[in-house]
Amino acid sequence: MKAIIQRVESARLFVEEKETGRIEHGLVALIGFGAKDTANLLERMVSKIINLRIFSDSTGKMGRSVADINAGIMLISQFTLYGKVVRGNRPDFTEALAPLPAKQLYEEIIALFKRTYTGPLVCGTFGSEMKVELCNDGPVTILIEMD
Repeated sequence: MKAIIQRVESARLFVEEKETGRIEHGLVALIGFGAKDTANLLERMVSKIINLRIFSDSTGKMGRSVADINAGIMLISQFTLYGKVVRGNRPDFTEALAPLPAKQLYEEIIALFKRTYTGPLVCGTFGSEMKVELCNDGPVTILIEMD
């Protein structure tokens, strides 16, 4: 499982050209599932994202998490995180999990976030055409990979 975490000042989500949610401060989390991923990785990933200390504390260091400041999380499914460009210029997505089990894991990770995170949560729609409009803060972008 892979996640790209972006600290943002604000973000808006559009699904099928309609705005479906926004956050004013927090994280945009792009989540991709690999062919070998199972549900046993979900709790660790959710915990890692919620507790990732990338917000400034009183000393100006990255010492606070999204939970510490009760900021928003925008969660987007992103199979293209598993695109490999080894030969040629077209990405190869064979390491991505097939759509049906990936959709199931995405729905499970959303449910876990809803159970464990009390701040604002905006979720994309699996398999839909989406646009994410965001203003990076920093910019701060972190890659999380779990096996």
